[in-house]
Amino acid sequence: MNLSLTVMTFNLLEDQPEDSQNSWMKRRDLCISVITSYSPMIICTQQGVKSQLDYLQQCLPGYDQFGISRKGTEDTSDEHCTIFYDKEKVELLEGGTFWLSESPSVPGSMSWGCELKGVEPPGFSFQVVNTNMDELSPRARRRSALLTWQHIASLPPSLPVVYCGGFNTQKESTTGRFLLGRSREHGVVGDMKDAWSNARVRKNVSLIRTYHGFKGDKQGALEFLKLVFRAFCLCWDRQTQDLHVDWILYRGRALVPVSSEVVSDNIDGFYPSSHYPVYAEFMLPRSVRLPEVPAQNGN
Repeated sequence: MNLSLTVMTFNLLEDQPEDSQNSWMKRRDLCISVITSYSPMIICTQQGVKSQLDYLQQCLPGYDQFGISRKGTEDTSDEHCTIFYDKEKVELLEGGTFWLSESPSVPGSMSWGCELKGVEPPGFSFQVVNTNMDELSPRARRRSALLTWQHIASLPPSLPVVYCGGFNTQKESTTGRFLLGRSREHGVVGDMKDAWSNARVRKNVSLIRTYHGFKGDKQGALEFLKLVFRAFCLCWDRQTQDLHVDWILYRGRALVPVSSEVVSDNIDGFYPSSHYPVYAEFMLPRSVRLPEVPAQNGN
């Protein structure tokens, strides 16, 4: 029997004003609907605050979560970078958090950006890394990418890694080129692969960017012309023909991306987030045998 690992990266975007048409109260059930319709084993969320994460946990009883506020365990008001996992299929063996800064172990030290965390499930052991990089500073993103890749590179070569989240830049940027092994940063070259470009099947290819500002594919004339121009420029670089800022990267021969999708689910042009979620399915080696759980055991 073929086994697979399904992953979704989902920027929740912290709560908007209550009178906004995009407030959390008005879109939270659509977020739940999107997640349940895909039922990913792993959901990497970004920019969620505690009230949002609590609601997801309440409506997704089959999942457990791992993650803390970017200001540390004592703070519940700031954004989180939280990983949800299907507790019937995945067991958390070990997890950790470090901050993308010059002091990675100090909560709130954000000179290089935000935070990320990893989990490892049993049967087929792998690590998931979730991140949300700085939106404004290219230098911060480059340093964040280097710091994260150094962590990934320190892991056993045989341990597959899924690295996803909000990178807030395109894959043809310096950050993307480094992580995908196409340029150097401080004398080293990354070795990640992109699930989207390597998937056997890709869905919603026409949606070449994942940030849409709640507008979906209905952009203004100027924005549309800019998008066409950028898309034309990308034709010169066939390895990165998209403007995605939300990625699912991976490392390890044991992970084979079968399909990937830019999730554009909406109700009459009403979207669950200002970012499209991205979904990917990986085929696992046939030799993997996940441990059987007794029928009476609900854990």
